[in-house]
Amino acid sequence: MYGDLQGKTVIVTGASSGIGKAIALRFGKEKANVVMTYNSNPDPMEEMIAEIKETGGQAVAVQANVSQEEDIRKLISTAHEHFGALHVMVNNAGIENEVPSEKLSLDDWKKVIDVNLTGAFLGSREAISYMLEHGIEGSVINMSSVHEVIPWPHFVHYAASKGGVKLMTETLALEFAPKGIRVNNIGPGAIYTPINQEKFDDPESRKSVEAMIPMGYIGKPEQIASVAAWLASSESSYVTGITLFADGGMTKYPSFQGGNG
Repeated sequence: MYGDLQGKTVIVTGASSGIGKAIALRFGKEKANVVMTYNSNPDPMEEMIAEIKETGGQAVAVQANVSQEEDIRKLISTAHEHFGALHVMVNNAGIENEVPSEKLSLDDWKKVIDVNLTGAFLGSREAISYMLEHGIEGSVINMSSVHEVIPWPHFVHYAASKGGVKLMTETLALEFAPKGIRVNNIGPGAIYTPINQEKFDDPESRKSVEAMIPMGYIGKPEQIASVAAWLASSESSYVTGITLFADGGMTKYPSFQGGNG
């Protein structure tokens, strides 16, 4: 646990399941104030709010489409109205779908870009604007992916969105470092979440994915949440503009493991 996160206010988008849920619950354990977004189903949120309060934090849930300016502004105002400040913005919400690139429709392209890249931009912009206005040296954390550097056939829109998040994050980090605002990425590898549960529960599919991970196993959302907590804390106070890959070594060319090549 990082004592300096107690009482800080954190926004986590896409918090109803998977990595976002784990991040929100982790900040609850840090005794932070957590503003969580969900897209359409509010059912998981009451249980999460109760769990966060049980561990010493505070929480509220807000329905939001992260690709819409008015929804992002509503998030910022909710944080201010409920908790009086915003210290950490975690742009976690993201979507993906598999489509051969020659068959990818413009609508499917736009949907992924709008959520993954435009959503991260809007969240970053509004959080930074708030921090500048209130003199807060805060932290913005964007959820990227190993696919900001690893090409991914049939997911060209997803890979493009995460490549965009990489340079967006680096640019914002450079721009606002003099103001004490840090902007970083987390790049998860293969993580066991509801979006890929069916794939990873199939023994053959799981084995093929594990073969691409030097550490040999699929990660858990809580392992990504630990990275988010560190990047938000003062323990990482000299870190900005990076992508911290939490991927079991997936980005390290695993086919060369054991001296192959």
